[in-house]
Amino acid sequence: QVQLVESGGDSVQPGESLRLSCLVSFFTLDAYGIAWFRQAPGKEREEVSCISTREGDLYYADSVKGRFATSRDNAKNTVYLQMNSVRPEDTAVYYCATSIPTCVGSDRVIGAWGQGTQVTVST
Repeated sequence: QVQLVESGGDSVQPGESLRLSCLVSFFTLDAYGIAWFRQAPGKEREEVSCISTREGDLYYADSVKGRFATSRDNAKNTVYLQMNSVRPEDTAVYYCATSIPTCVGSDRVIGAWGQGTQVTVST
C-alpha cells in the first residue's frame, strides 16, 4: 500500500547541483526512515543515504559524504536528496525506499521502492 514517487532527475554538468524528491503516500513519515539508493549500468545497487526521525539515525555513503545531504519535510510527506558538486560517477537511476524501523541497525529492512529517477552527469 505504501507508494513512493521520485522526481527531480535531470541531465547536468559536473560541479552543478540537483535536488531529488521522494513523495511518500500511505506511510507515516514520522515513524520510519527513507533511504536513497542508486544503480548504474554494470554496477551493483548502492545505498546513498538514509534518514529517520530517530536521533543519530543517519547514513551517508562514503562516496557522497560532504557533497550530498538528505532532509525531511514531514508536512509534505517528502524526503529530499540535495546533490552538490556532482560528478560523472554519480550518474545512475536513483530510488527511494522505506527503511524499517530505522536507517542503521541489525534489524533494518527495506520495504517499498519507488520507480526511480534518472540522473546523468556529463560534460
